Amino acid sequence: MRNVERYPVEGPNALWQVYRTVSRFKAVRNFVFIQTARYCPSLPVKNWIYRRVLGMKVGRHSAFALMVMVDVFFPEKITVGDNSIIGYNTTILTHEYLIREYRLGAVQIGSNVMIGANTTILPGVVIGDGAVIAAGSVVHRDVQPGAFVGGNPIQEIRKG
Repeated sequence: MRNVERYPVEGPNALWQVYRTVSRFKAVRNFVFIQTARYCPSLPVKNWIYRRVLGMKVGRHSAFALMVMVDVFFPEKITVGDNSIIGYNTTILTHEYLIREYRLGAVQIGSNVMIGANTTILPGVVIGDGAVIAAGSVVHRDVQPGAFVGGNPIQEIRKG
């Protein structure tokens, strides 16, 4: 089970009420810097943006490939350990806006983790050290250290 906090809403769906939970300024600022980082070819510059502007915790020598999309509203809830690779066009979410509620959950990615291209990581999951996530996966639950998982939804391919 994912570790998310649930917040019920009344009235229109939760996404219509997003600016009650996040300021417009924060959303626009984050969007601009995330788009800059997505296309930036320099890994140190990307990590500087993630750490200093967006408030993410990013370990030494971790690499975000081209087009990685981090959560626009709550990027500060993302932690990545040392020497990990986040593959091309991966999406890391820390929020879900639903019809009658929204959910928030931190994403923790360990050290020496390899995440394949086009993966989606949902809010509230922990990916353990040394784990490998196959390309195109949807990470909807915690991944044990050293595990090799893949698919939609993820299934264990091989134990660590």
